[in-house]
Amino acid sequence: MLSDTLTMELESYRIGPRIRALRKQKKLGLAQLSEHTGLSPAMLSKIERGQLFPTLPTLVRIALVFGVELGHFFNREGPRVAVTRKGERVRLPIPAGDASPPYFLESLDYPLAERRMEAFLADFPRDAVASAPHQHGTQEFVYVLSGTLRVDVDGEQTTLGEGDAIAFNSDAPHSYQRDGTGSCRAIVVTLT
Repeated sequence: MLSDTLTMELESYRIGPRIRALRKQKKLGLAQLSEHTGLSPAMLSKIERGQLFPTLPTLVRIALVFGVELGHFFNREGPRVAVTRKGERVRLPIPAGDASPPYFLESLDYPLAERRMEAFLADFPRDAVASAPHQHGTQEFVYVLSGTLRVDVDGEQTTLGEGDAIAFNSDAPHSYQRDGTGSCRAIVVTLT
């Protein structure tokens, strides 16, 4: 079992999506790639979806099939354009492991390497409590898609409705809480 830190670091290289891109570029199916590498289609599928990290010998086999150097999978430059499909996003409770989290985040731009901003779809459930105050650096922007959201920035509360937005320096302690009777959904963008 890998630690969360190690898992996050491995995920940052996006090895699985890089393998999928090479496979599609060569117009190979998983079964065909399996024949060339000697690895099962199920294993290759898990690697491409980021559910399994390949060992170094496994990665060498795959690299040989595509004629790329091993370094191809560890280049942090990544794509300059990235598409994040709705069905591929991972919904994470914030904070992680909380039984009743204040909100859930889905990264909208995780494929981009060395991002200057991070964009998230945030869901604030009906029964959620306010998030703990937090701060993380430079600037933040929140746009409410539906429902009502209360944002507290350094003790000053602002209530936002559908179509409203707020921008603030996120080095100040801030928190969120859904307001009203329904759930709330918003786009949250932070500068890194």
